[in-house]
Amino acid sequence: MPSCGITLQIPGAAHYWLLNAQVPVSVVKDAVPGAAPNREGLVLLDLEIEAGRIAHIQAANGIPPQGIPSVDLRRGQVWPCFVDIHTHLDKGHVWPRTPNPDGTFAGAIRAEQEDWAKMERAYAGRHEKLWQDIYRRCDFGLRCSYAHGSQAVRTHLVCNGPHAQVSWEVFAQLRREWAGRLELQAVTLTHLDFFLTPAGEKLADKVAELGGILGGVAAMGPELDEQLERVFALAQERGLDLDFHTDETEDPGSLTLRHVAAATLRHEFSGQVVCGHCCSLAVQPPQVAHQTMALVKEAGIAVVSLPMCNLYLQDRRPGHTPRWRGVTLLHELKALGVPVMIASDNCRDPFHGFGDHDGLEVFREATRILHLDTPYGDWPQAITATPARRMGLVEAGQIGVGLSADLVLFKGRGFDELLSRPQHDRVVLRQGQPIDTALPDYAELDDLNAGADCSS
Repeated sequence: MPSCGITLQIPGAAHYWLLNAQVPVSVVKDAVPGAAPNREGLVLLDLEIEAGRIAHIQAANGIPPQGIPSVDLRRGQVWPCFVDIHTHLDKGHVWPRTPNPDGTFAGAIRAEQEDWAKMERAYAGRHEKLWQDIYRRCDFGLRCSYAHGSQAVRTHLVCNGPHAQVSWEVFAQLRREWAGRLELQAVTLTHLDFFLTPAGEKLADKVAELGGILGGVAAMGPELDEQLERVFALAQERGLDLDFHTDETEDPGSLTLRHVAAATLRHEFSGQVVCGHCCSLAVQPPQVAHQTMALVKEAGIAVVSLPMCNLYLQDRRPGHTPRWRGVTLLHELKALGVPVMIASDNCRDPFHGFGDHDGLEVFREATRILHLDTPYGDWPQAITATPARRMGLVEAGQIGVGLSADLVLFKGRGFDELLSRPQHDRVVLRQGQPIDTALPDYAELDDLNAGADCSS
């Protein structure tokens, strides 16, 4: 059993109680009689765990059950495991070998292209070497995610260049290896004009074969609607969901989110549509932004904000203090009834030099950047229940009787305690049993960063 601040004296026990657990009421599946939330939206509960599932939930009464092991969490918070709906595993953990010298979005694109070119030169057609490079970095990210308490991850995979096929092969292998621990989904990441070509249709067939999601980067231009028509048609023909990068820019003239919403309505699209970033909404005139948001609501699109990455990239200019936070109008979208989410995005790559695939870090930084506090309300759903529903995971992201005991236990009681420290001593339960929460060592990747100064 891992060493942690909350001592579980029941390693291997199939039946036990977690007492005095503070749980965000918004992630509790059904109302619990006699349990009233406090001013922060936390409800004090006792949870019975049996055979890997939650057998019973009751209002905390301070009376340990007779004959059954129990652990008093002393009002520490308990969350369902995280659901990270927007990541880039195939790009991750290359910062030591390919940093972004100026931190800008344009610099990130140049550095990303440079890193792929480095791999192609270094491995010179040696498929296994390229495969191992991508596999090891993706697996490193997944091990971080799992140890921090995620139960599901959706990654976008670059689909241009000779490495694209390898990335999908790696993903298929990782999905097999992580089955039962992490639910993995993959989305195509390419410019939408690619889908106007025969190769784009073949890619859609491959995605359907692998059970993936169709998507890409929407960019303003005279062919955008034609590109969207083709992508939606390919998705409808194959029964695929869609996930787009939209308006990751501070240009108020960027309206790709509106175009995606209009295409969704034109096609009467019945699948799930997710749009990520949507940054330009925050710099548009209120009337323009509201028109787009109303269309998004009508189309049933869900929006995911990537607060850490967009804070890092947007409004960055040399010698200039950023004037805005890079994020979209999450409060306004939510007020209209649009499903809203937050996620990790890039980790230790040219688009974001930091990050550790930690759902709690995402929620903590989103709370600070987007003001998700006072009140916290149901914002915990943005990294749990809401992305779970959009990923088709009906039992994930919530706490309820009969559900798997996939939980994250924290010493932090109120949100002030939970979000003031990293909670490195958290306990992660999967099917009711604590997992090893030791994180992988960055040194594991040193040979992939050969030639870079990894000591700094």
